[in-house]
Amino acid sequence: MPSKTLKTTTAAAVLALSLLASQPAQAANDTSDGASDIEAFTFGVIGDIPYGDAEIAKFPSRIQDINADSALKFVTHVGDIKNGSSVCSDQYFAGIRTQFDTFEHPLVFTPGDNEWVDCHRTNNGAYNPLERLDKLREVFFDQPGKTLGATMPVKTQENLGLPENVRFTQNRVAFSVVNVQGSNNSLLPWSGLGETVPTPEQLAEVEHRTDAVLDQIRETFSDAARRNDRAVVLMTQADMFDPSLLAAATANPETMSGFRQIVAAIVDETNRFDRPVYLINGDSHVFAENQPLAEGSPWLNVYGQPAADDLQRITVDGSANATNYVRFTVAGNSSDNNGVLSWEKVPFSQ
Repeated sequence: MPSKTLKTTTAAAVLALSLLASQPAQAANDTSDGASDIEAFTFGVIGDIPYGDAEIAKFPSRIQDINADSALKFVTHVGDIKNGSSVCSDQYFAGIRTQFDTFEHPLVFTPGDNEWVDCHRTNNGAYNPLERLDKLREVFFDQPGKTLGATMPVKTQENLGLPENVRFTQNRVAFSVVNVQGSNNSLLPWSGLGETVPTPEQLAEVEHRTDAVLDQIRETFSDAARRNDRAVVLMTQADMFDPSLLAAATANPETMSGFRQIVAAIVDETNRFDRPVYLINGDSHVFAENQPLAEGSPWLNVYGQPAADDLQRITVDGSANATNYVRFTVAGNSSDNNGVLSWEKVPFSQ
């Protein structure tokens, strides 16, 4: 006859197994890892790098500096893997992909305008930009749903033909990375190909991509609200609030028309969410931290939108200023929701 001790131990084991079995399975592509849900974590962001031969030569060292920051949960490159006056060749793309593969953290990459939108320029090789976008997707997004570098699962818009648009969650923070471009979101004419107005195929691509971006932004906020997430982080290549463009945009808001629907969606969703929203972008090359849609901002008139005081924008350094990466820290769950993210610039070693 089994001993009382054996009976008690067996019953406890059965109870433990039944409790384990009753726990809900973790949702696919939700990269929160359970054990770290109450802990702070960090991630890194770079953009507009490498620019020119000298920076290309330093790029492997830059990556190793980021790899040495072992606490990073992931890294995002917010676009522009070359400058705007160099050739958009297959060979160059392949070389950058080889470098990206040396990242030891998961790497999320969103294309920039320099590697496709502006490739019509003569000194870029006079390519059709849409052909270059197809090539970028072939080279950098050959495994949709997985990051570059170390593998981290992400939700993707591959079904819409945009595998570069991804989203994921970490510790009740929703991340959404979308393909929004400089050059007025790719509406400027392809002058290098002799065009003076946008072509029908160009307009069709902009419309399709913008619709997909709007869908992802709305889904990101909807899911974040349903999960009771603490914050939303959006990432784009384009600086939709570039201070160097403000005067021209104020005089003629049509110069920013390619961003109008996207900004409207961000305003609407930010105000409905009523919790911190962070927009991280590259494009304009100069580090900035501000609230571009706060009450009284001149950008409200440019875009014809009400204020969105909960939106905080961070622009990372790029081009000649790309001498650092930005390390973001996400506070633990017990922290005040008003300060979910903090950030600092970390200099590269050379």
